Amino acid sequence: MHERPAYIAQLADFACSATLDTLSAGARDRARWVLADCVPVIAAGMQQQEMRAFVDAQLANGAAGSAWVIGTGRRAHALDAALLNGTAGTWLELDEGNLFARGHPGIQVVPAAIAVAQQLGSSGTELLAAIAIGYEVSARVSRAADVRLAVHPHGTYGVIGAAVAVARLKRFNAAQMCELLNVAPSMGLATSRQTLLDGATVRNIYTGHSGFMGITATRLVECGFTGEVDGIGSVYGKVLSETFDREKAIAGLGREWLIAQNYFKLHPTGRYAHAAIDALEDLLAHVPGGQLAADQIERVEVRTYMLAAMLAEKRVTSSFGARFSIPFALATILHHRHTGLACYSEEAVANPAVQALALKVDVDEDKAHTARYPNETPCDVRIAMRDGTTHAGHCAIMKGEPSNPHQPGQLEAKFFELGTPVWGEKQTRTLFDSLMQVEDIEDFRAFSDKFSL
Repeated sequence: MHERPAYIAQLADFACSATLDTLSAGARDRARWVLADCVPVIAAGMQQQEMRAFVDAQLANGAAGSAWVIGTGRRAHALDAALLNGTAGTWLELDEGNLFARGHPGIQVVPAAIAVAQQLGSSGTELLAAIAIGYEVSARVSRAADVRLAVHPHGTYGVIGAAVAVARLKRFNAAQMCELLNVAPSMGLATSRQTLLDGATVRNIYTGHSGFMGITATRLVECGFTGEVDGIGSVYGKVLSETFDREKAIAGLGREWLIAQNYFKLHPTGRYAHAAIDALEDLLAHVPGGQLAADQIERVEVRTYMLAAMLAEKRVTSSFGARFSIPFALATILHHRHTGLACYSEEAVANPAVQALALKVDVDEDKAHTARYPNETPCDVRIAMRDGTTHAGHCAIMKGEPSNPHQPGQLEAKFFELGTPVWGEKQTRTLFDSLMQVEDIEDFRAFSDKFSL
């Protein structure tokens, strides 16, 4: 039997011993916003026709429980709630993320943590700490690996994050947590990044899978199941990636918080499209009246970093596919003069004028821009008009990143924009205020019983 590596024990000790008080002020604030941001994002995603059908099918013979199925007014067992809420949370592409963690840790951790906190009657402090610590451990695993580009990050390291968060709420000891860190890595999916480019909505189950399997992983450990000697290193150094830097996984542990380096999204598109959106907004800010006559545009040229340049599809045919197309994102802004959920409805996507304008957008990689990623997210947009005039805009760091953050008022406005149509203004206000002071909640189960979300 090989000796268990020291870094696993260090991660386990950290996962068990870190408290909310040991977080930096920035990390604690971000953790609170991650929780608050996820809830209305899930509720809005739950209104999609496919999600409504999935809820009905999943709960038809599901076990009873106290956990919110957010956006439906229904309750379910924690496993079903984590699956459904996690799946709904990525549908509209408004969930938070982290470029340094190479993905979206929050929406993979929060649904499981909320569901189990409701089940156990955990305090708000326990819930917030569980979210922050699950996020941190899983984000570090992802950062330390060089996961294959063909692999979609959802449904992989998120299982570890959800498992750690739930284990915190269940008060696992260090030995149990160590075993969990070797069990959970094997429970991820073989996810495909191509789903984004094809507009395939099966991709949304990946995050639901993380919550479901994270809870299941803790149950397995409680039942005596065991993992590999180095489950993380095996999966993230041989299967999903060829290399895994164990030292990088623990470097600055407890001092550097990746959750404090996250981003929030105001546009319902894949994150890599945001640099082009910001560059277009910069361009329009220098145009008299802040707008261009869409029918007078000859062509639009976009030069950006490699991951963004992959979102180059011009002929999108679905609402979900449109969220991963820079040509569509720019075309819909130039046509509607704004961006929002309504611009990505099936009807809006089929708009012939927007479709025709998207065909004029060319997206290419600039290798110099790629070399600056992820510390910078550069993009240049140039628009040539039929009369021969040109306009240019630039983005260096996308809005929402920690060095170019959205203001709290903008995030609050997003909460109400998404939540009010589902819950009404009064309940949305009460919920927002409560989540902003989540540490004051003594029993999250009793608290949740006051709301029909």
